[in-house]
Amino acid sequence: MTPRAEAHTPPPAELRRFGPAQRWVHRATALLTGVCVVTASFLYIPVLAEMVGRRNLVVRVHEWSGLALPIPVLVGLFSRHFRADLGHLNRFGPHDKVWLRAVLRRDKRYSSRPAAKFNAGQKIYANWIAGATLVMLGTGLIMWFTHLTPITWRTSATFVHDWLALTIGIVLAGHIGMAMGDPEARAGLRTGTVDPQWAKRRHPLWRPGSKRMR
Repeated sequence: MTPRAEAHTPPPAELRRFGPAQRWVHRATALLTGVCVVTASFLYIPVLAEMVGRRNLVVRVHEWSGLALPIPVLVGLFSRHFRADLGHLNRFGPHDKVWLRAVLRRDKRYSSRPAAKFNAGQKIYANWIAGATLVMLGTGLIMWFTHLTPITWRTSATFVHDWLALTIGIVLAGHIGMAMGDPEARAGLRTGTVDPQWAKRRHPLWRPGSKRMR
């Protein structure tokens, strides 16, 4: 009698990476950030400022879109999947140090850049942009409610707000550039699923469903 061959389960055609909550938070945050960047450009760049006929309206749109920036994240906290992703982004492990060293050495081999669900670069970006957003919100409120703070506070807030806005614009440009170079990563945010082979190659330490590896 020949032994019965073991049944092999074929690998999934697509791997679930993000649920509806994560995708909605990302899209809503990206939209509000885009409005902030565009309106700020029309307020601060002279060539664009001359094109605006209703400056006060642009100012109000800029203020309210900035004030609304934290809302998508706060709403997303009701989703356990979104909270789990925040846990991934807020934890750095030994493999993240290896990833950063490989980047500094300009080693482009994926085998030299171990990553879990998010790589070290994505973690640094997420934490930096979250902190920068809070600073922009705080300085923006000081600039908005001028009667509540002394002029020295408003002057300092304006300086920090303007230069941090420029820094955010540069960092966002880099973020978008990285995304444009990785169609599968964009597909993951658009559809929620990615190619398992892409995940194995770019995020070899990611174990979907596991809470141990961050």
